Amino acid sequence: MTFTSRKVLAIGTVLALGVAASGCASHKFVRENIAVVDARVTEVDNRASAIEGRVTRVEGTANEALARANAAQKLAEGRFLYEVVLSDDSVKFNNANNSLSPEAQQRLSELAQRLKAENRNVYLEIQGHTDSSGSAAANERLGQERAEAVRRFLSTQGIPLNRMSTISYGEANPIAPNNTRAGRAQNRRVAIVVLS
Repeated sequence: MTFTSRKVLAIGTVLALGVAASGCASHKFVRENIAVVDARVTEVDNRASAIEGRVTRVEGTANEALARANAAQKLAEGRFLYEVVLSDDSVKFNNANNSLSPEAQQRLSELAQRLKAENRNVYLEIQGHTDSSGSAAANERLGQERAEAVRRFLSTQGIPLNRMSTISYGEANPIAPNNTRAGRAQNRRVAIVVLS
């Protein structure tokens, strides 16, 4: 082999090693960059999953709110006509009691007669209320029992059950302060909302 051939061979070998070395460096560089990109993609995926979870919770809350609004709309489709409140001195409920007094029964009989005389298809929402004595759960239950007592009595007076619904507000909507005996007595009541 001649000197020139050896020189060309050496230069070719150096170039081949350089290309091979640069190829290895390129692969290493690419692998490092891919690892960085993969880490970023994973981070973005994690953020997207967290956002998706929040969106799902918001959609659930929105769906619950929509269901409540639809129920309220069905109830309020009719026009408000008037409200009868059983809370004057002769009709008040005793503490922790859901029994209707004779005076309350008389007022409810008069209401039933009025509704039948008007001969209109009305809807009654019967709302039970309590004072703040006792636990919130017990008051919720007592408010429901008071509303149901009124509903049962009106049913005996000829008002169709499918035209009445009951709801308990428990101690949530006082009309007087609960820190006095007179105020607590006013809060123990049933309100009948008449809708057309």
